[in-house]
Amino acid sequence: MSSISVPAHFPSRAIPVTKKRVAKLTLWPLVAATFFMVSGGTYGTEEIIHGAGYGRGILILLLLPVLWSLPTAFMIGELSSALPAEGGYYAWVRRGMGNFWGFQEAWLSLVASIFDMAIYPTLFVFYLKQMSPWFGSGNHGIYAGLFVVVTCAVLNLAGIRVVGMTSLWLFFLLSAPFALVVILSPLQMGTLAAPNAAPATTGLGLLGGVLVAMWNYMGWDNASTIAQEVEKPQKTYPRAMIATVILVALSYVLPFAAVYLTGAPSSLFGEDGSWATVAGALGGRIAGFEWLRFLIVLGGMMSAFGMFNALVMSYSRLPLAMAHDGMLPKLFGKTSKRTNVPWLAILVCAACWALCLGLGFKRLVTLDIMLYGASLMLEFITLVVLRIKEPNLKRGFRVPGGITGAVLTGVFPLLLLLLAVVESDHETVLGMNGLLFGAFIIIAGFAIYFVTGRHRLVQPQPQAVKAVEAAEPA
Repeated sequence: MSSISVPAHFPSRAIPVTKKRVAKLTLWPLVAATFFMVSGGTYGTEEIIHGAGYGRGILILLLLPVLWSLPTAFMIGELSSALPAEGGYYAWVRRGMGNFWGFQEAWLSLVASIFDMAIYPTLFVFYLKQMSPWFGSGNHGIYAGLFVVVTCAVLNLAGIRVVGMTSLWLFFLLSAPFALVVILSPLQMGTLAAPNAAPATTGLGLLGGVLVAMWNYMGWDNASTIAQEVEKPQKTYPRAMIATVILVALSYVLPFAAVYLTGAPSSLFGEDGSWATVAGALGGRIAGFEWLRFLIVLGGMMSAFGMFNALVMSYSRLPLAMAHDGMLPKLFGKTSKRTNVPWLAILVCAACWALCLGLGFKRLVTLDIMLYGASLMLEFITLVVLRIKEPNLKRGFRVPGGITGAVLTGVFPLLLLLLAVVESDHETVLGMNGLLFGAFIIIAGFAIYFVTGRHRLVQPQPQAVKAVEAAEPA
């Protein structure tokens, strides 16, 4: 741990607040935005059922919320209600463990975003090509991906309320086709059964299914970076986390359980995009529902768009918070006077992600989990550290069980992450062993922190906060 530490009662330099009251995010827009930061709907879960079969696949999707999502949601609920600071998890770790580990938390998240963010415009184009093959020729797909990046940047520049309401409407629109699948499937019991269908492949297996499900259930802490832009964050965050865990789990389990009733073989879910095939087979048997496949494809585009849009909002707040802490140049701390959004951070991040569109990145689930997991473990450690260092810190929500409960909350996520680390040893990235590649990224964060130390200005504690603490009884 770095010997440099922040003041005991101040997580990060206060973000300037405009005199004009800016619209903030309320509960359900925050739930919708978190939904897209974590899930984006049923899409992306096809390989779980294809590799593990219906029984084990649904069991994985039911257990992961309990072992993985709920502990994370509890941790985020406590820390976000106690420290509703812009920058979220970065500010928590910096307060609890000092500047060095705070920097590493932000570094891991921003680097992981390079692997993550370039894929969402690609997924958008993947579904778009199913509607119009024209986008699969030449550079048309790249232009469509740029359209997603630019449009989401513009929506984010318009303010956090716009992003939240956009997420809420997208949630209803992309959920509607799957609601139809859930309603129509019991009416077609056994009709999609194929006597000679190939059984589910075992290549993915139980461990592979768990890893894919972990990826589909991760990202809960992304919502924490916008804390100062949320209405009554101490109360709103814990409620939003629990509500989103339930929504995400239902969006995964209910459609698969419904399709199981039709007798459709699990081998039908061969790859991402298989939901369109399943919906086409189901809708084609019911008069007036032939367009169900089209709606599923359209929903896939909305899912990819919504995930990119919500994550732009999340990741852009990290440079903002770091700039106000002296970790990055002050330019990244510039905000719009009208909407109070970090416009420069949004534009720079969007430009970086746009440059990655043509590189053909493919998401490597195990590496993504490894980098995300390292930052998540810092947050669980911070939960325990703050319980010890600041037991009297006001917390709107507490993980039950005292310090022991706080420690135990991170046990199952840690065990699942160790599985991902072991699995990454069998993967390659850019010709390098996946585990070594992830370790290289982590070590690079250490090196960058120390190399830039001379040029980094750590902000002193603001006078206003000093005055408040001076007035407190000893």
